[in-house]
Amino acid sequence: DFILAVGGGSTIDCSKAIAAGYYYDGDPWDLLIKKAKVVNALPLGTILTIAATGSEMDRGAVISNLETKQKLSFDHISMAPKFSILDPTYTFTVPKVQTAAGIADIMSHTFENYFTLNDGAYLQDRFAEAILKTCIKYGKIAFEEPENYEARANIMWASSWAINGLLSYGKDSQWSVHPIEHELSAFYDITHGIGLAILTPAWMEYVLDDERVDKFVEYGVNVWDIDRNMDKYEIAKLAIQKTREFFKSLEIPMSLREVGIKEEDLEKMAKAAIDNNDGKKIGNFKPLDYEDVLNIYKKAY
Repeated sequence: DFILAVGGGSTIDCSKAIAAGYYYDGDPWDLLIKKAKVVNALPLGTILTIAATGSEMDRGAVISNLETKQKLSFDHISMAPKFSILDPTYTFTVPKVQTAAGIADIMSHTFENYFTLNDGAYLQDRFAEAILKTCIKYGKIAFEEPENYEARANIMWASSWAINGLLSYGKDSQWSVHPIEHELSAFYDITHGIGLAILTPAWMEYVLDDERVDKFVEYGVNVWDIDRNMDKYEIAKLAIQKTREFFKSLEIPMSLREVGIKEEDLEKMAKAAIDNNDGKKIGNFKPLDYEDVLNIYKKAY
């Protein structure tokens, strides 16, 4: 009558799927492909052992099906944990590579809600910038000093707040990089945060244009403390460069080639990304069609 998930996002999300599947007589995968709806879920508690997905404080889950090469998400209020225990000391033994991947995941969740157009959500954006600055300040410390309690605690708290709904309230944020990355993980089962770190700077460079440059200026000035008196595009490009350099400082590979993605699969993955979005364009900061997704993959290759 109760599930206790001890682990990270994969463990918690799997437990959420089991909890929802308990009340469904068919194949629980039907809930992911929207063949059936979640009606209820067993109560769930979590003990977190890695700061990354924020699944300990939200109602969603992402599940991979390696047979069908799909990685899909679903959510329901009944799937939200009844409680979560966050003890930073439980993350002291997380390896460097997973610490880095977790930080990239937290930042990506924040970016997905931050990069929107003209919504007047001033407070939410300041929250987002605080989370990003926390990751930048404490991410390197946690990476280099795994038993630094202050660093682990701040990263763990950032993880929960990045995706608990706070940053998206009052915003129409349809995510861009996550749906594209999900195909990398579905086809190759690579670590989610690593894929996000590789794709994010490529996506940023690809969508940068006159309509969106002001948002990148806001990001560069408020998060990276770049001089606001510089040319807009200089600020934007420097902010993207600093984002890429930060991920590199965490020893994350910065190309799809480095993590074993084959060039001949880029077209298949781009098609799958659109198909898994019901054939619609991905995201709304700058809506992406099949060609756009493919171009971002190539740019990141």
